[in-house]
Amino acid sequence: SGNQNLPGFITMCPGYPIQESQNWQSGFLPGVYQGTYIDTRKKTIDRLIEHIRNKKISLSEQRRQLNFIQRLNQKHLQDRQNDRMLESRIQSFELAYRMQLEATDAFDIEKEPPYIREMYGNGLQARQILMARRLVEVGVPFVEVNLGGWDNHQGIHDILQNQRLPTLDRAMSALSEDLEQRGMLENTAIIWMGEFGRTPTINGNAGRDHWARSWSVVVGGGGIKGGLAVGETDAEGRRVTSEPYSSEDLMATVCKGMGINMETTYQSKSGRPMKIANGGKIIKELIA
Repeated sequence: SGNQNLPGFITMCPGYPIQESQNWQSGFLPGVYQGTYIDTRKKTIDRLIEHIRNKKISLSEQRRQLNFIQRLNQKHLQDRQNDRMLESRIQSFELAYRMQLEATDAFDIEKEPPYIREMYGNGLQARQILMARRLVEVGVPFVEVNLGGWDNHQGIHDILQNQRLPTLDRAMSALSEDLEQRGMLENTAIIWMGEFGRTPTINGNAGRDHWARSWSVVVGGGGIKGGLAVGETDAEGRRVTSEPYSSEDLMATVCKGMGINMETTYQSKSGRPMKIANGGKIIKELIA
C-alpha cells in the first residue's frame, strides 16, 4: 500500500538519463503512478529536492491553499473527460506538498548509525542504494536506482574492475543483508538489471557494446527463490541455449512473488486494454 505522504514511484539518478522525463512516466497506468525524479548528485535536502520548503507561508496555509486549488482542478479534470496528462499535473501539486512532510527524513542518510553507512560504503552508488532502503522502509512501493554511466564502450577493465564494480558489489550485498535483518526482504523484491546485455567480445577500444541476444538479471526477495541460476548460454555468452525468457516473463514472475494481480486491466491513452505483464509467463523455478 505504501506511505500516502510519499510518491508511489521514486527514481534516483545522477543527472538526467537519455530521454529524460520519458523514463519515469506512468505509461498506461493512471497519473498517480508516475515517477518522481531525484538528482542524487546533490547531498543537502534543499538541493536534492528543489523547492522542498516554502519560506513564505506555513504548511497549514499551504494546505488550505492547495485544497482550494484542487477543488478547481477536479472540476477542470471532469470537464475534460479525465485527461491523463492533466491528472498527472494535478497529482504533482498534491505530491509536492506531501513531500515536504516526509521527504526530509527519508532522504537524510546521516540519520543512519555509522556502522550502517560503513556497511554500504562510500560514494554516490552507495548513497543511492542506502536511500532506497530508507524509502522502502517508510513505505514507498517502488524505488528505481539509476546508477548511470554503465555504457562502457571503451576502457572497460579499469572502469569496472577498479572503480564501479567493487563499490556496487559492496552496496548491493549490504542492501540484501540490511533488508533481511530488518525482516523486510520477504516483502521487498530486488531487481538488478540493464536493458540489454553486452557483447561477448572486447571491441577495439577495450570496451563492450550492446547485445540483446542474451543478457542476465539478478532478482531476489519478495517471494523469489534465491541461490539459483536459471537459463544457459553457449560458452561465449553469444546466444541462449536453454528456454529463453523475456522481460514480460520477469515482470510476471515478480508480480506473482509479490502477490500482484496480473489480471487487473488498465486502459491506455488510446483506449486499448492493458495488463501489467501482457503475455508474460511465470518463471516457475524462481517462485518460492
